[in-house]
Amino acid sequence: MEDDDSYGFQAGQSGLIVRVPEAEPAVRAWRDRLDPSARAGVPAHVTVLFPFLDASRIDQGVCAAIGEVLGRYQSFVARFDHCGRFPGVLYLAPEPDTHFRRLTEAVVERWSENPPFGGQFDDVVPHLTVAQGQDEALVEKAEADLLTKLPIVAQVSSVDLLVHDGTRWRQRASFSLG
Repeated sequence: MEDDDSYGFQAGQSGLIVRVPEAEPAVRAWRDRLDPSARAGVPAHVTVLFPFLDASRIDQGVCAAIGEVLGRYQSFVARFDHCGRFPGVLYLAPEPDTHFRRLTEAVVERWSENPPFGGQFDDVVPHLTVAQGQDEALVEKAEADLLTKLPIVAQVSSVDLLVHDGTRWRQRASFSLG
């Protein structure tokens, strides 16, 4: 998830993410400099679904439904052993990405009015954003540094619900995988 007004984020927006704390030592300094979402309180993560529901629609019933959907999936190990690129974006790629895709598909199946990234992309590729909208030379420097710190192996056992309060992203709930 990105965050600054030029990206159009507003108070009340929400998203579901998988935190990847194991990646923080390798990516934090780069994300703080090169990814606006890091400065807005979003930890190193792989997005499950953004945008999700407006915060005003998220009640106990919605949280129970999220927990039920995600609870059908077992925790898993993700390995980040290479970088990838989208236009203007440097990211770490999880291998395999199948588990992340299944989580996204399950949530989208339940809340089909919320396609990933607003339906902007035909194929939603699971990724951990490190840099976006930055100078290419700086992105290449970040990538070269990251490659010396890979692989990163992460245990994935929960999905977090983040809500934007108008300034920062804050965790509203966390849902355990089965």
